[in-house]
Amino acid sequence: MTILVVALLMVTVTACTPPTTDSGGAGYTAGDGSYTTWDVADRGEAVELAGETFQGDAVDLADFQGELVVINFWYAGCPPCRAEAPDLAAIYEDYPEIHMLGINPRDDAGTAEAFERSFEVPYPSIWDKDAAGVAAMQGKVPLQAMPTTVVLDREGRVAARILGQIEPSLLRGLIDDVAAEV
Repeated sequence: MTILVVALLMVTVTACTPPTTDSGGAGYTAGDGSYTTWDVADRGEAVELAGETFQGDAVDLADFQGELVVINFWYAGCPPCRAEAPDLAAIYEDYPEIHMLGINPRDDAGTAEAFERSFEVPYPSIWDKDAAGVAAMQGKVPLQAMPTTVVLDREGRVAARILGQIEPSLLRGLIDDVAAEV
């Protein structure tokens, strides 16, 4: 009888516990899709980041000053990254006025390029093998999960962040809000 009571108590406690965002050892921490926005006055300095794509092309955020930028941190073995790839590609196609950039801190070139081909990713990704992209966000926006998507305003400052897999209408709304800023 005691075992039954303990088991019933454990089920009750577990049912009341908030869901974990740990992937159980799958190599990533899944976000919950929550988002944060920053008021214009609270955005701080522009993100400084330069690197190379997996194809060897140079990318520098400074070249995008005056334009909106969406950055997506991803890697090939991350299930939410795979799930959101078609949505990000569609958003990229629907918003020709923004720059979209992936940042991959984990994969080798072959793995990342296979992902980009498989999911028909139309925008470049920085090969962040030295974690410069992750470091560029430190102190500006906490990167607590893979994937994480960040919207930069026209001055290159963090305006919004989504932890985990994007919900397309949410990201579109965040882009629209930042685009409407004067």
